Amino acid sequence: MNTELLGIIATFLLTLVIAIPLGKYLAKVFAGEKVWTDFLKPIESGIYKLSGINPKEEMNWKQHMKALLTINLVWLVYGFFVLIYQDKLPMNPDGNPGMTPDLSFNTIISFVVNCDLQHYSGESGVTYLTQHVVMMFLMFVSCATGIAAAVVFFKAFRDKTSVRLGNFWEFFVKSITRLLLPLSLIMALILAFNGSPTSYEAKDQFISLQGDTVNVSRGPAAGMIAIKHLGTNGGGWFGANSAHPLENPNYVTNMVELIAQMIVPIAMVIAFGIFIRRRRLGWIIFGVMTIGMFLLLIPTVSSELGGNPALAKMGILQTTGAMEGKEVRFGPAISAYWSTVTTIISTGSVNNMHDSSMSLTGAWQLLGMMVNSFYGGCGVGILNYFIYLIIAVFISGLMVGRTPEFLGHKVEAREVKIAALITLLSPFLILAGTAIASFIFTSHGDAAWAVQPKNWLNNPGFHGFSEMLYEVTSSNANNGSGFEGLGDNNVLWNVLTGFVMLIGRFLPIIGPVAIAGLLGTKKFIPESAGTLKPDTLTFGLMTFAVIVVLNALSYFPALALGPLAEYFTMLK
Repeated sequence: MNTELLGIIATFLLTLVIAIPLGKYLAKVFAGEKVWTDFLKPIESGIYKLSGINPKEEMNWKQHMKALLTINLVWLVYGFFVLIYQDKLPMNPDGNPGMTPDLSFNTIISFVVNCDLQHYSGESGVTYLTQHVVMMFLMFVSCATGIAAAVVFFKAFRDKTSVRLGNFWEFFVKSITRLLLPLSLIMALILAFNGSPTSYEAKDQFISLQGDTVNVSRGPAAGMIAIKHLGTNGGGWFGANSAHPLENPNYVTNMVELIAQMIVPIAMVIAFGIFIRRRRLGWIIFGVMTIGMFLLLIPTVSSELGGNPALAKMGILQTTGAMEGKEVRFGPAISAYWSTVTTIISTGSVNNMHDSSMSLTGAWQLLGMMVNSFYGGCGVGILNYFIYLIIAVFISGLMVGRTPEFLGHKVEAREVKIAALITLLSPFLILAGTAIASFIFTSHGDAAWAVQPKNWLNNPGFHGFSEMLYEVTSSNANNGSGFEGLGDNNVLWNVLTGFVMLIGRFLPIIGPVAIAGLLGTKKFIPESAGTLKPDTLTFGLMTFAVIVVLNALSYFPALALGPLAEYFTMLK
């Protein structure tokens, strides 16, 4: 077998070896059971006391969402002004300037919502101080926000009937102290010992083999690289992200970063089944997500290893596959695996340039973000999947002529309406956002160029449309990766993607938590011979069919105008 394929298999298996026991651990942590990290309780108690929080005060789902939205608003306002005035603050040895208001607006929303879409380059766009007190800080708390929201969702189904769903702040703090900080410390040490910089010095200077003087950015990068992957954040310390040799020095760090971005999303699925005492349901959900991942991964790897058909027609031999935009340290196979993982999960980090991927690979990358529930981000992945699950429950109930039920609770009109609105939200944001960008690109009046500079799209054909579609899709999925042929640091893209990220983050969290909270208050209905059991293989396949059909109907026309048209043009 190809050694590159062995690398993919080994990486995925190691991921499962870590993620499954981690899921069991998280279920115990959030259920309040004894775990080996209980020695951290005094630190947590100090945080609660300092913040004036009573962690034993129970909340309903509305109070949870109020707390979540309020604290995120505080972070947004705080970070907006720090980024604008970063040039006047300390820890700026390279003299990087403050951000413009529109770029600061986009950047702070991006990091608050766990997207980390970067319309700036890490080396020149931010300072060491803002990398710490804005970017790294938000990487921890935005991830913890998603996990805490998921635990509220878990609590709604743990008991037969319940209005009291625990305390948001307790779930939030434990997500950081019991999960993110310890794992980030371990990962940062691995990266540091493999060559990722941890210095606070300014740019270093050296002479290249050609005799040129080169200034190399550095900084305390290892810690940020760790949490960017563990928290499925994705923002790079350097502009080239994990394709940069200091951010991802070798194949070992490449595997570590790949494993890190997958373990928490998978662990949350396993934890869900254990937490609500329906382990089989957790495994069914995991199985559907894994099938979805492999259906995107296999054609992606095949496409990248097959090389560029246009070069093949010219008689150019491609023995190593499609290497444009790839790092020679890694090769096309593991790069294809990374591009699949980073787009089905809301990480968005890259170890290769997606803009140089084969056209069909671009289609699979887009589709992974459009589905946004094959593992998904930390906590929010299972929330996104739940919307598809509720739609599947509703359709199945109609097919057998019964009132739909989920885990002993009737799914009625109110819950289905919420699920339908959330289902329609992503296509609306993606397609409307791309339409706005396309309209302005094809407009030539002075009014259009007032918000969008000329020559911002390097590829005006099918690939150019794919670049615009990818930017909006990545923003809606809180992913953050991009087709970098697009000039995105301007007023239009900063404002447009800012609003898309904001809406695409919080409504898909509020919707599932609201449905779960409403279902949790309803009278429990014991199972009978006619009960639809969600933890069966048949229902798992039904949910998968709903995912396929809804996304095909929503996005096929847009994909046909972009990557699919580019592919068939290339063949012609």
